[in-house]
Amino acid sequence: MQLLSPRQLEILRLAREQGRVGVEDLATHFQLTPQTIRKDLNDLCDQRYLQRIHGGAVIASGVENMGYEARRTLALEEKRRIGLRCAQLIPDNCSLFVNIGTTTEQVAQALSSHRGLLVITNNINVANILRPAPGVEVIVAGGLVRRGDGGIVGEATVDFINQFKVDYAVIGASAIDADGAILDYDFREVRVSQAIIRNARHVLLVADAMKFERSAPVRIGHLSQIEVFVTDRPLPEELQALARDAGVRIETASETNESIAS
Repeated sequence: MQLLSPRQLEILRLAREQGRVGVEDLATHFQLTPQTIRKDLNDLCDQRYLQRIHGGAVIASGVENMGYEARRTLALEEKRRIGLRCAQLIPDNCSLFVNIGTTTEQVAQALSSHRGLLVITNNINVANILRPAPGVEVIVAGGLVRRGDGGIVGEATVDFINQFKVDYAVIGASAIDADGAILDYDFREVRVSQAIIRNARHVLLVADAMKFERSAPVRIGHLSQIEVFVTDRPLPEELQALARDAGVRIETASETNESIAS
């Protein structure tokens, strides 16, 4: 593995801080040509520090997720639209699980105006978002609180979730493989997500299209276990075929959905 140049080290720092870097932005930042930046990104990707996406790169998939603040700002507008569309699919006067994730937090924001909801969550951020909502009662799962993102995980959390049988589950994921595997990084978090899926009558997966380009080491489940998948772009052909064969309904969040909601 070759030594990184000072510029490549700075690109890595920016990627870790922001979650992603773009060719044009980096070219402006360093006052270099896009071709030079693309070569740097290719070198960093070849050494598995970064992973290429359209127009730039993100921190490479691996055994560890990127930081919470970086994930919060990554694809923020897409996640907001996904949250709005998912909330449109959840009726008033029902019970639901909401698990850990920056996309599920956007769902929580969009649920704030619902009425008669009982929300059970292992995400402190979701609880804080919904706590002031007059039409929502919130139950927070017990267990170990992760300092990095406010997620609650562990065996005590699984036992807590297993006490309930709810109408809906809203789950997020870190990656979705071409074979339909739904993936995440922390096996403790995955066990909670699996319990949530088992104890819900209807399961909604929320994930932006960047998750199609990433990988993670721990399996939550399979796309066939999902009833509705809310995302922001059409699925790759292989996933589309899997979803069709499994009877999974695909909802694509868009500005049109948002205008209908308003």
